[in-house]
Amino acid sequence: MGFFHAISYGFKHFADFSGRASRSEFWWWFLFALIIGVLSLIPVIGWLVAIIMFLPNLSIQVRRLHDTGRSGWYWLLAFIPLIGFICLLVFYLQDSKPGENEYGPNPKGIGNAAPAAEAPAA
Repeated sequence: MGFFHAISYGFKHFADFSGRASRSEFWWWFLFALIIGVLSLIPVIGWLVAIIMFLPNLSIQVRRLHDTGRSGWYWLLAFIPLIGFICLLVFYLQDSKPGENEYGPNPKGIGNAAPAAEAPAA
């Protein structure tokens, strides 16, 4: 997934907490959010951007945790100083769990079961 595709997908699914997000989708979105954050250092604009970006950021983080086979509630580790950040960073850097998990199919398509062939019509 490329930079612009990740951004458009992130905004289209800004409140979608189901499914999975690949590492590339997550890190392209992170780069976009970082750039927007740096560009919005003006206080009033900064608060507006923070409010607008909160839900899409949370959504993609939850979907990334789903991709590693973890519940989105692990996001709450962010509130534990330093240790929570390190744990989440490790989770975000891990590769996708192969195949389907309880949150959906692998976004990379690796390990997903092939669709069953339909029986020929009689």
